[in-house]
Amino acid sequence: MRPTLLWSLLLLLGVFAAAAAAPPAQLTLETYQEWCNDSAATHDPLSQLPAPQHPKIRLYNAEQVLSWEPVALSNSTRPVVYQVQFKYTDSKWFTADIMSIGVNCTQITATECDFTAASPSAGFPMDFNVTLRLRAELGALHSAWVTMPWFQHYRNETAFLHVGQTGLELLTSSDLPTSASQSAGITVTVGPPENIEVTPGEGSLIIRFSSPFDIADTSTAFFCYYVHYWEKGGIQQVKGPFRSNSISLDNLKPSRVYCLQVQAQLLWNKSNIFRVGHLSNISCYETMADASTELQQVILISVGTFSLLSVLAGACFFLVLKYRGLIKYWFHTPPSIPLQIEEYLKDPTQPILEALDKDSSPKDDVWDSVSIISFPEKEQEDVLQTL
Repeated sequence: MRPTLLWSLLLLLGVFAAAAAAPPAQLTLETYQEWCNDSAATHDPLSQLPAPQHPKIRLYNAEQVLSWEPVALSNSTRPVVYQVQFKYTDSKWFTADIMSIGVNCTQITATECDFTAASPSAGFPMDFNVTLRLRAELGALHSAWVTMPWFQHYRNETAFLHVGQTGLELLTSSDLPTSASQSAGITVTVGPPENIEVTPGEGSLIIRFSSPFDIADTSTAFFCYYVHYWEKGGIQQVKGPFRSNSISLDNLKPSRVYCLQVQAQLLWNKSNIFRVGHLSNISCYETMADASTELQQVILISVGTFSLLSVLAGACFFLVLKYRGLIKYWFHTPPSIPLQIEEYLKDPTQPILEALDKDSSPKDDVWDSVSIISFPEKEQEDVLQTL
């Protein structure tokens, strides 16, 4: 009986120990992470540093950036360093260094690790599930690991831990509530097309651009594009989808201003999943006139110019007739004063006859005397009538 009682006591102790080590039934994402950190600190005596707080993963186009808040220690002058590790599905953890991923995120003092690849063939494979974790280190001390949910860049999806009645289960971002998505600290974004150039044509606009980021294997995922356009002050229209990076908007009204935005969508071939990207900034352009419109403009300009010149000519002729006396006076040569009178006017003190006798100009006629002839008024009128 005693051996049986001893084995029963040992079995009860084992059950209590397992219950104490297991996570509580009602668990949120935050409390589960705290339980993991506390459990790791209990089993690892060197886990005496606080873990990095509020880690975030930013996925924007080809960018893959992990950031977190720094660990502050008031009783240490040495800087806290951080170490980041990664793994793929069902693989072991790898240290994020130059040899493994081309980025050094080991023993760094920065609170950010940029995994953005310099080329499509480098960095994390964008069709792999990637999980990241990080911890703080200070000499022989280190914090517990903080593990982020996995993400897959091409699909722009993330996985989260959800605690239900039956325990822990894995959910994708499409099934995740908004509040849980925000608490996970992962933002996924497909940006607008880049390097947009628009060439106005005759009643058309030709749009050229580049994709938000390069895709190494287009059989796995590809971009399609939509154009949102409208006549200034009009109703918006959408044209697409297009696989080409050159789009022509035809059948537009000539000599009109149109505004447009370009949008990219990332399509995942295997699962028929697409991610809608951001719209580009609004830009407006004026279409060119076609041949018929240009001919009409030339005719209208010619008729308008001829009409204006005709009106100006008629107005000038009317003014000349109305003010011909004044115009004749303006253009009439004024009478000249004889030289002798000018000399007298310069010196009025001298007698007028002596001034007239002075002949300083050899060209003038010479006279001996000046005769003053007067006529009675009646005879003067007869003389004027005979003239």
